[in-house]
Amino acid sequence: MNRRTALQQLAVLALAASPAGFALAAGPREGTYRTLSAPVPTEVKGKVEVLEFFSYGCPHCRDLDPLLEKWEKNLPTDVSFVRVPITFGREQWARYARIYYTLEALGETGKHHAAVFAALHDSRIPLHDESALFSWVEKRGLDKAKFTEAWKSFGVQSRVQRSNQLSTAYRVDAVPLMAVNGLYLVSASGSGGFEEMLQTVDQLIVKSRG
Repeated sequence: MNRRTALQQLAVLALAASPAGFALAAGPREGTYRTLSAPVPTEVKGKVEVLEFFSYGCPHCRDLDPLLEKWEKNLPTDVSFVRVPITFGREQWARYARIYYTLEALGETGKHHAAVFAALHDSRIPLHDESALFSWVEKRGLDKAKFTEAWKSFGVQSRVQRSNQLSTAYRVDAVPLMAVNGLYLVSASGSGGFEEMLQTVDQLIVKSRG
């Protein structure tokens, strides 16, 4: 056995001995996730697709978001992560979904995604009301004319409709909910908490590769 091979084996043993490494090696525990009876086709071929179903109107989604942002930064290159704002047929939540897709269309989600949560849950700004929304947009330094154009665009409306189709296909009944590779569903309540939820998703990513 050469020195490089010996070091590699030691590294694997060290990873397995750590709590996180042991959890990944052991795989996801039964009961911490659900398996769909019929897989939903994924959109990015050659990668493990992870979806987060959420709404800006959901306080639990807001609580998860800081952990999710840190988790996203460490994702491997073979994982595609996509946020899917759901509506549950509520007009107010449909407008929140439009906010997300409008920011996405403008390439501004990175700067303003967390701020939408803060505006709704901390400042209590009624962003479902267009006048309040457009006023907030200007205060955030966004171009109101460009935002309004995207907000009313067919493309944004189509994305909201697509998110509704996905939530139906995945049988989403509560948020936050994460889906892995079109087959597995993970919730915080089922996993035991937000950190456990993300750990289960990591384990299912490994399982999906296999």
